[in-house]
Amino acid sequence: MTPRPLSDQERAARAEFYSRIGANDMTPLWEVLGALVPPTPRPVAQAALWRYQDVRERVMEAGRLISAEEAERRVLILENPALRGQSCITNSLYAGLQLILPGEVAPAHRHTQSALRLVLDGEGAYTAVDGERTTMRRGDFIITPAWTWHDHGNLGDQPVVWLDGLDIPIVRFLDAGFAERASESSQQPLRPEGDSLHRYGANMVPVDFDPRPADPTRVFVYPFERAREALRGLQAAGQPDPHLAHKLRYVNPATGASPMPTIGAYAQLLPAGFETRGYRCTDGTVHVCLQGSAELQVGERVWRVSENDVVVVPSWQTLSMRADQESIFFSFSDRPVQKMLGLWREERL
Repeated sequence: MTPRPLSDQERAARAEFYSRIGANDMTPLWEVLGALVPPTPRPVAQAALWRYQDVRERVMEAGRLISAEEAERRVLILENPALRGQSCITNSLYAGLQLILPGEVAPAHRHTQSALRLVLDGEGAYTAVDGERTTMRRGDFIITPAWTWHDHGNLGDQPVVWLDGLDIPIVRFLDAGFAERASESSQQPLRPEGDSLHRYGANMVPVDFDPRPADPTRVFVYPFERAREALRGLQAAGQPDPHLAHKLRYVNPATGASPMPTIGAYAQLLPAGFETRGYRCTDGTVHVCLQGSAELQVGERVWRVSENDVVVVPSWQTLSMRADQESIFFSFSDRPVQKMLGLWREERL
């Protein structure tokens, strides 16, 4: 229904009314209703690509300018072009490239923000979570759940770079952020490496372990080799999904829920030459190419991506992918939050 045209007198009366109610910190809903309750999502975030070969030297340059100890976390934030200054890659998620040089330690701390690490480049580093270390290998998906002590160190002889993903914007929106530094830079080992995988990652849990549905996983490292083996098993067993190819989601093995309540993570294999049909969903998603190369079309934009490149796909923008060779992608998003609130939606075109 088209609204009737207003007279000059009516416009003036309304403007004068809006001015007066502004003094009472009020505003008329009817002037902003379309923006507040849109017919479809209208994301502010833009689709964007970070080519690793273009940004890697910037990360290394940061290593020459500031130490890991001084910075606490030496990270170059990947800021969405439409959200500059907000430390966001999507409206709800943060991402950055973190560097640790041989012999360095990123000191122990903890915070209410949940974090993931995706190892991209180099060998010899470790992450320690609540007294257990794990060696960081390329493609490994490592998490530090909210309010867990964690530090990073590099015992090797080469720089190590990984992608950080955190729910910082969600926690900031809720004004629920807390942080604390440890008294020592490195945690004292309390358990041997691999302990969490033995206890919680073999389709078994300790007999007295009774997690709540929203608890984060006790398995804090998901090795890339296991994910690749699972994806190739799917590939051998049947045809790829027309929209998703072969795609799996990471879970808390004790509950089947997301490893963290605010961030979902996924692994996806595209056979050589395979092209997905258009797909869109309401969770803005960060994609990382771990193996191979592919052409990604996001809305009207088309990019050719290769290993370690990062692409962000905003909410409700159509994505299609075509693999030049067998390609594996890791991705993460806020889907668990949306599903918990009954908001998540997808469309297969």
